Amino acid sequence: MSYAIIEASGRQLWVQPGHFYDLNHICGDPGDIVHLNRVLFYCKNQAIQIGQPCLNNIYVKTKILKHLRGRKVTVFKMKSKKNVRIKNGHRQNMTRLLVEKIF
Repeated sequence: MSYAIIEASGRQLWVQPGHFYDLNHICGDPGDIVHLNRVLFYCKNQAIQIGQPCLNNIYVKTKILKHLRGRKVTVFKMKSKKNVRIKNGHRQNMTRLLVEKIF
């Protein structure tokens, strides 16, 4: 069993081959191959490699499955005693990536 901890879209993720993950929007069409090279930690068959901060010779091969939108977040601002109430919503554009292999 191999896994890696990568940095992508401003977050750190624990990824494994064969699983899919939702990240902030990545430019590309569904079916495109994306290589993520900011690998912080890699483990394969109990052999551990730790980057300082990243590993130079290891990258993650992923495939864009689809583009979607995240859950709706409600933003409510209010000023007391002024009768000011503002309600807004936000949905983040996301990309679903399938991890094919960790090299």
